[in-house]
Amino acid sequence: MRDTWPLLKDHDFPALERGTLDTLQLNLGYLCNLACIHCHVAAGPKRKELMDRDTLALALEVARARGIRTLDLTGGSPEMNPHFRWFVARARDQGLHVMDRLNPTIIEEPGYEWVAGFLAEHGVEAVASLPCYSAANVDEQRGNGVFEASIRALQRINALGYGQPGSGLVLNLVYNPNGAFLPPDQDALEADYKRLLGERFGIVFNRLFALANMPIQRYGSWLLSKGRFEAYMGTLREAHRDDNLGAVMCRNLVSVDYQGHLYDCDFNQMLGLPMGGQSPEDRQRPHLRDLLDGPPPRRIATAGHCYGCTAGQGSSCGGALE
Repeated sequence: MRDTWPLLKDHDFPALERGTLDTLQLNLGYLCNLACIHCHVAAGPKRKELMDRDTLALALEVARARGIRTLDLTGGSPEMNPHFRWFVARARDQGLHVMDRLNPTIIEEPGYEWVAGFLAEHGVEAVASLPCYSAANVDEQRGNGVFEASIRALQRINALGYGQPGSGLVLNLVYNPNGAFLPPDQDALEADYKRLLGERFGIVFNRLFALANMPIQRYGSWLLSKGRFEAYMGTLREAHRDDNLGAVMCRNLVSVDYQGHLYDCDFNQMLGLPMGGQSPEDRQRPHLRDLLDGPPPRRIATAGHCYGCTAGQGSSCGGALE
């Protein structure tokens, strides 16, 4: 896989500083039952990296010490971490809001039939990837049969109350473009998703998050292989809006890798760009345990890929910034 860091490190992206930390985004590991083209993590079925129980326990301790209210669980497929259920149950007992960024096909994977019921039992917010309402587009990104499996999984969690009015069980869907272009208007796309998924499959959900693809890891390598990297970066830079800088996710979030090291966001984690650092070659590697002694540094490490968060309507883990 081709590395895009040499093309991103020299940049003119505006300086950023962190505000109040309210979310720990924990990457529970790179193991996944899929290997999607657009994946900025390069996750897949052969990855071995998984967060251990001691690091997960430390995350709960840090949440108490820093007054953090939200745990945002990502991967890979977070549920494939063997300590997932232990961790989520304790986080909820601690009064923390838990978000699970799930690939819905995991619900149909042998050995993971428990996922839907467990999430509902513990009131976990489900953030499910469904990069299009078209089977052809989804299967192009994620593999043959993924769309149909995702639809069945979403119908199953709907039956448990997710996305249903008054249930308290939140289901948000995530859209990613299937090419080298920015997401369309999030509100208009959400309306299309709700209409088409409702009419065709009876699926309901709360919100749609429209996320831009980041020019790093597997997707960055794909752009390079197709000769589209520079054009895509040009698209991101030209669509940059200073208005989006105040709402980017790194201002109130810290990303934690499977070993407990800290980064300003999940994208920096995948580049190996340490929190507040200048480059992946920096030796300083802040760790979760450092947050027991004090807050994270205010300076946020940036590079050329950051334009992916500020282009157009903006893009973050919570969708468009506008």
